Amino acid sequence: MSGVGPVEPGEGTRAWDAADGPADADTPPPPEPPRGRYTQAYARHRRAVLAGAATVVALAGGGYLYATRPTSAPPPEPTPRETPYPSQAIVVSYLGPAAHSGRAPRGRFEFEVRLSVRYGPPITVERMTQPYEGLSLRTDPRTPLRIGTKDARKILVTMRVTECGKAPEGAGLPFLDVTLRNTRAIEAHSFILGERYAQDLSDALRVACGNDSASSPKS
Repeated sequence: MSGVGPVEPGEGTRAWDAADGPADADTPPPPEPPRGRYTQAYARHRRAVLAGAATVVALAGGGYLYATRPTSAPPPEPTPRETPYPSQAIVVSYLGPAAHSGRAPRGRFEFEVRLSVRYGPPITVERMTQPYEGLSLRTDPRTPLRIGTKDARKILVTMRVTECGKAPEGAGLPFLDVTLRNTRAIEAHSFILGERYAQDLSDALRVACGNDSASSPKS
């Protein structure tokens, strides 16, 4: 009777030891090695740590984008109001005949004007004249004089008839010629002082010359 005996193990074959044999399906896995205190804390707070790290990265990225953002040019600063021409900023007002304790000499007409600067730099009144050849004019205080926005000036103007033939018989719209200067320009400007000034001047000329406009003023 013939048969097959037990198969002999091949060369290099060794049996499984209990220590390194294949794990049985019902055998639990070996325990993990012990971790350090920080490793265990990270494991417990892993989600919070990751969320905090993500926040830091987001903030850093946002700060970089803000720092490198394209910047627009700053808006231009408001420019100061342009310096006006002196004739645009000054006001010449007729106040009326000068008040005297006695009457002014015949052939002389004294009146007061007020000069004020509405805005802008101070203005210098270089000179003040009138257009009629038969009259002379002087001011008190004398020109030139300087006027600022906070110091209106009252000026006494004296006109004297020098030759009736060249003085106007009826001053319809008499005016004063005033030369003005400020930091922008120097200019001569004619100021019409209104109907009251025209009437007062006509009355003074009529008294000075009477009906004979061709003669010199009567003494």
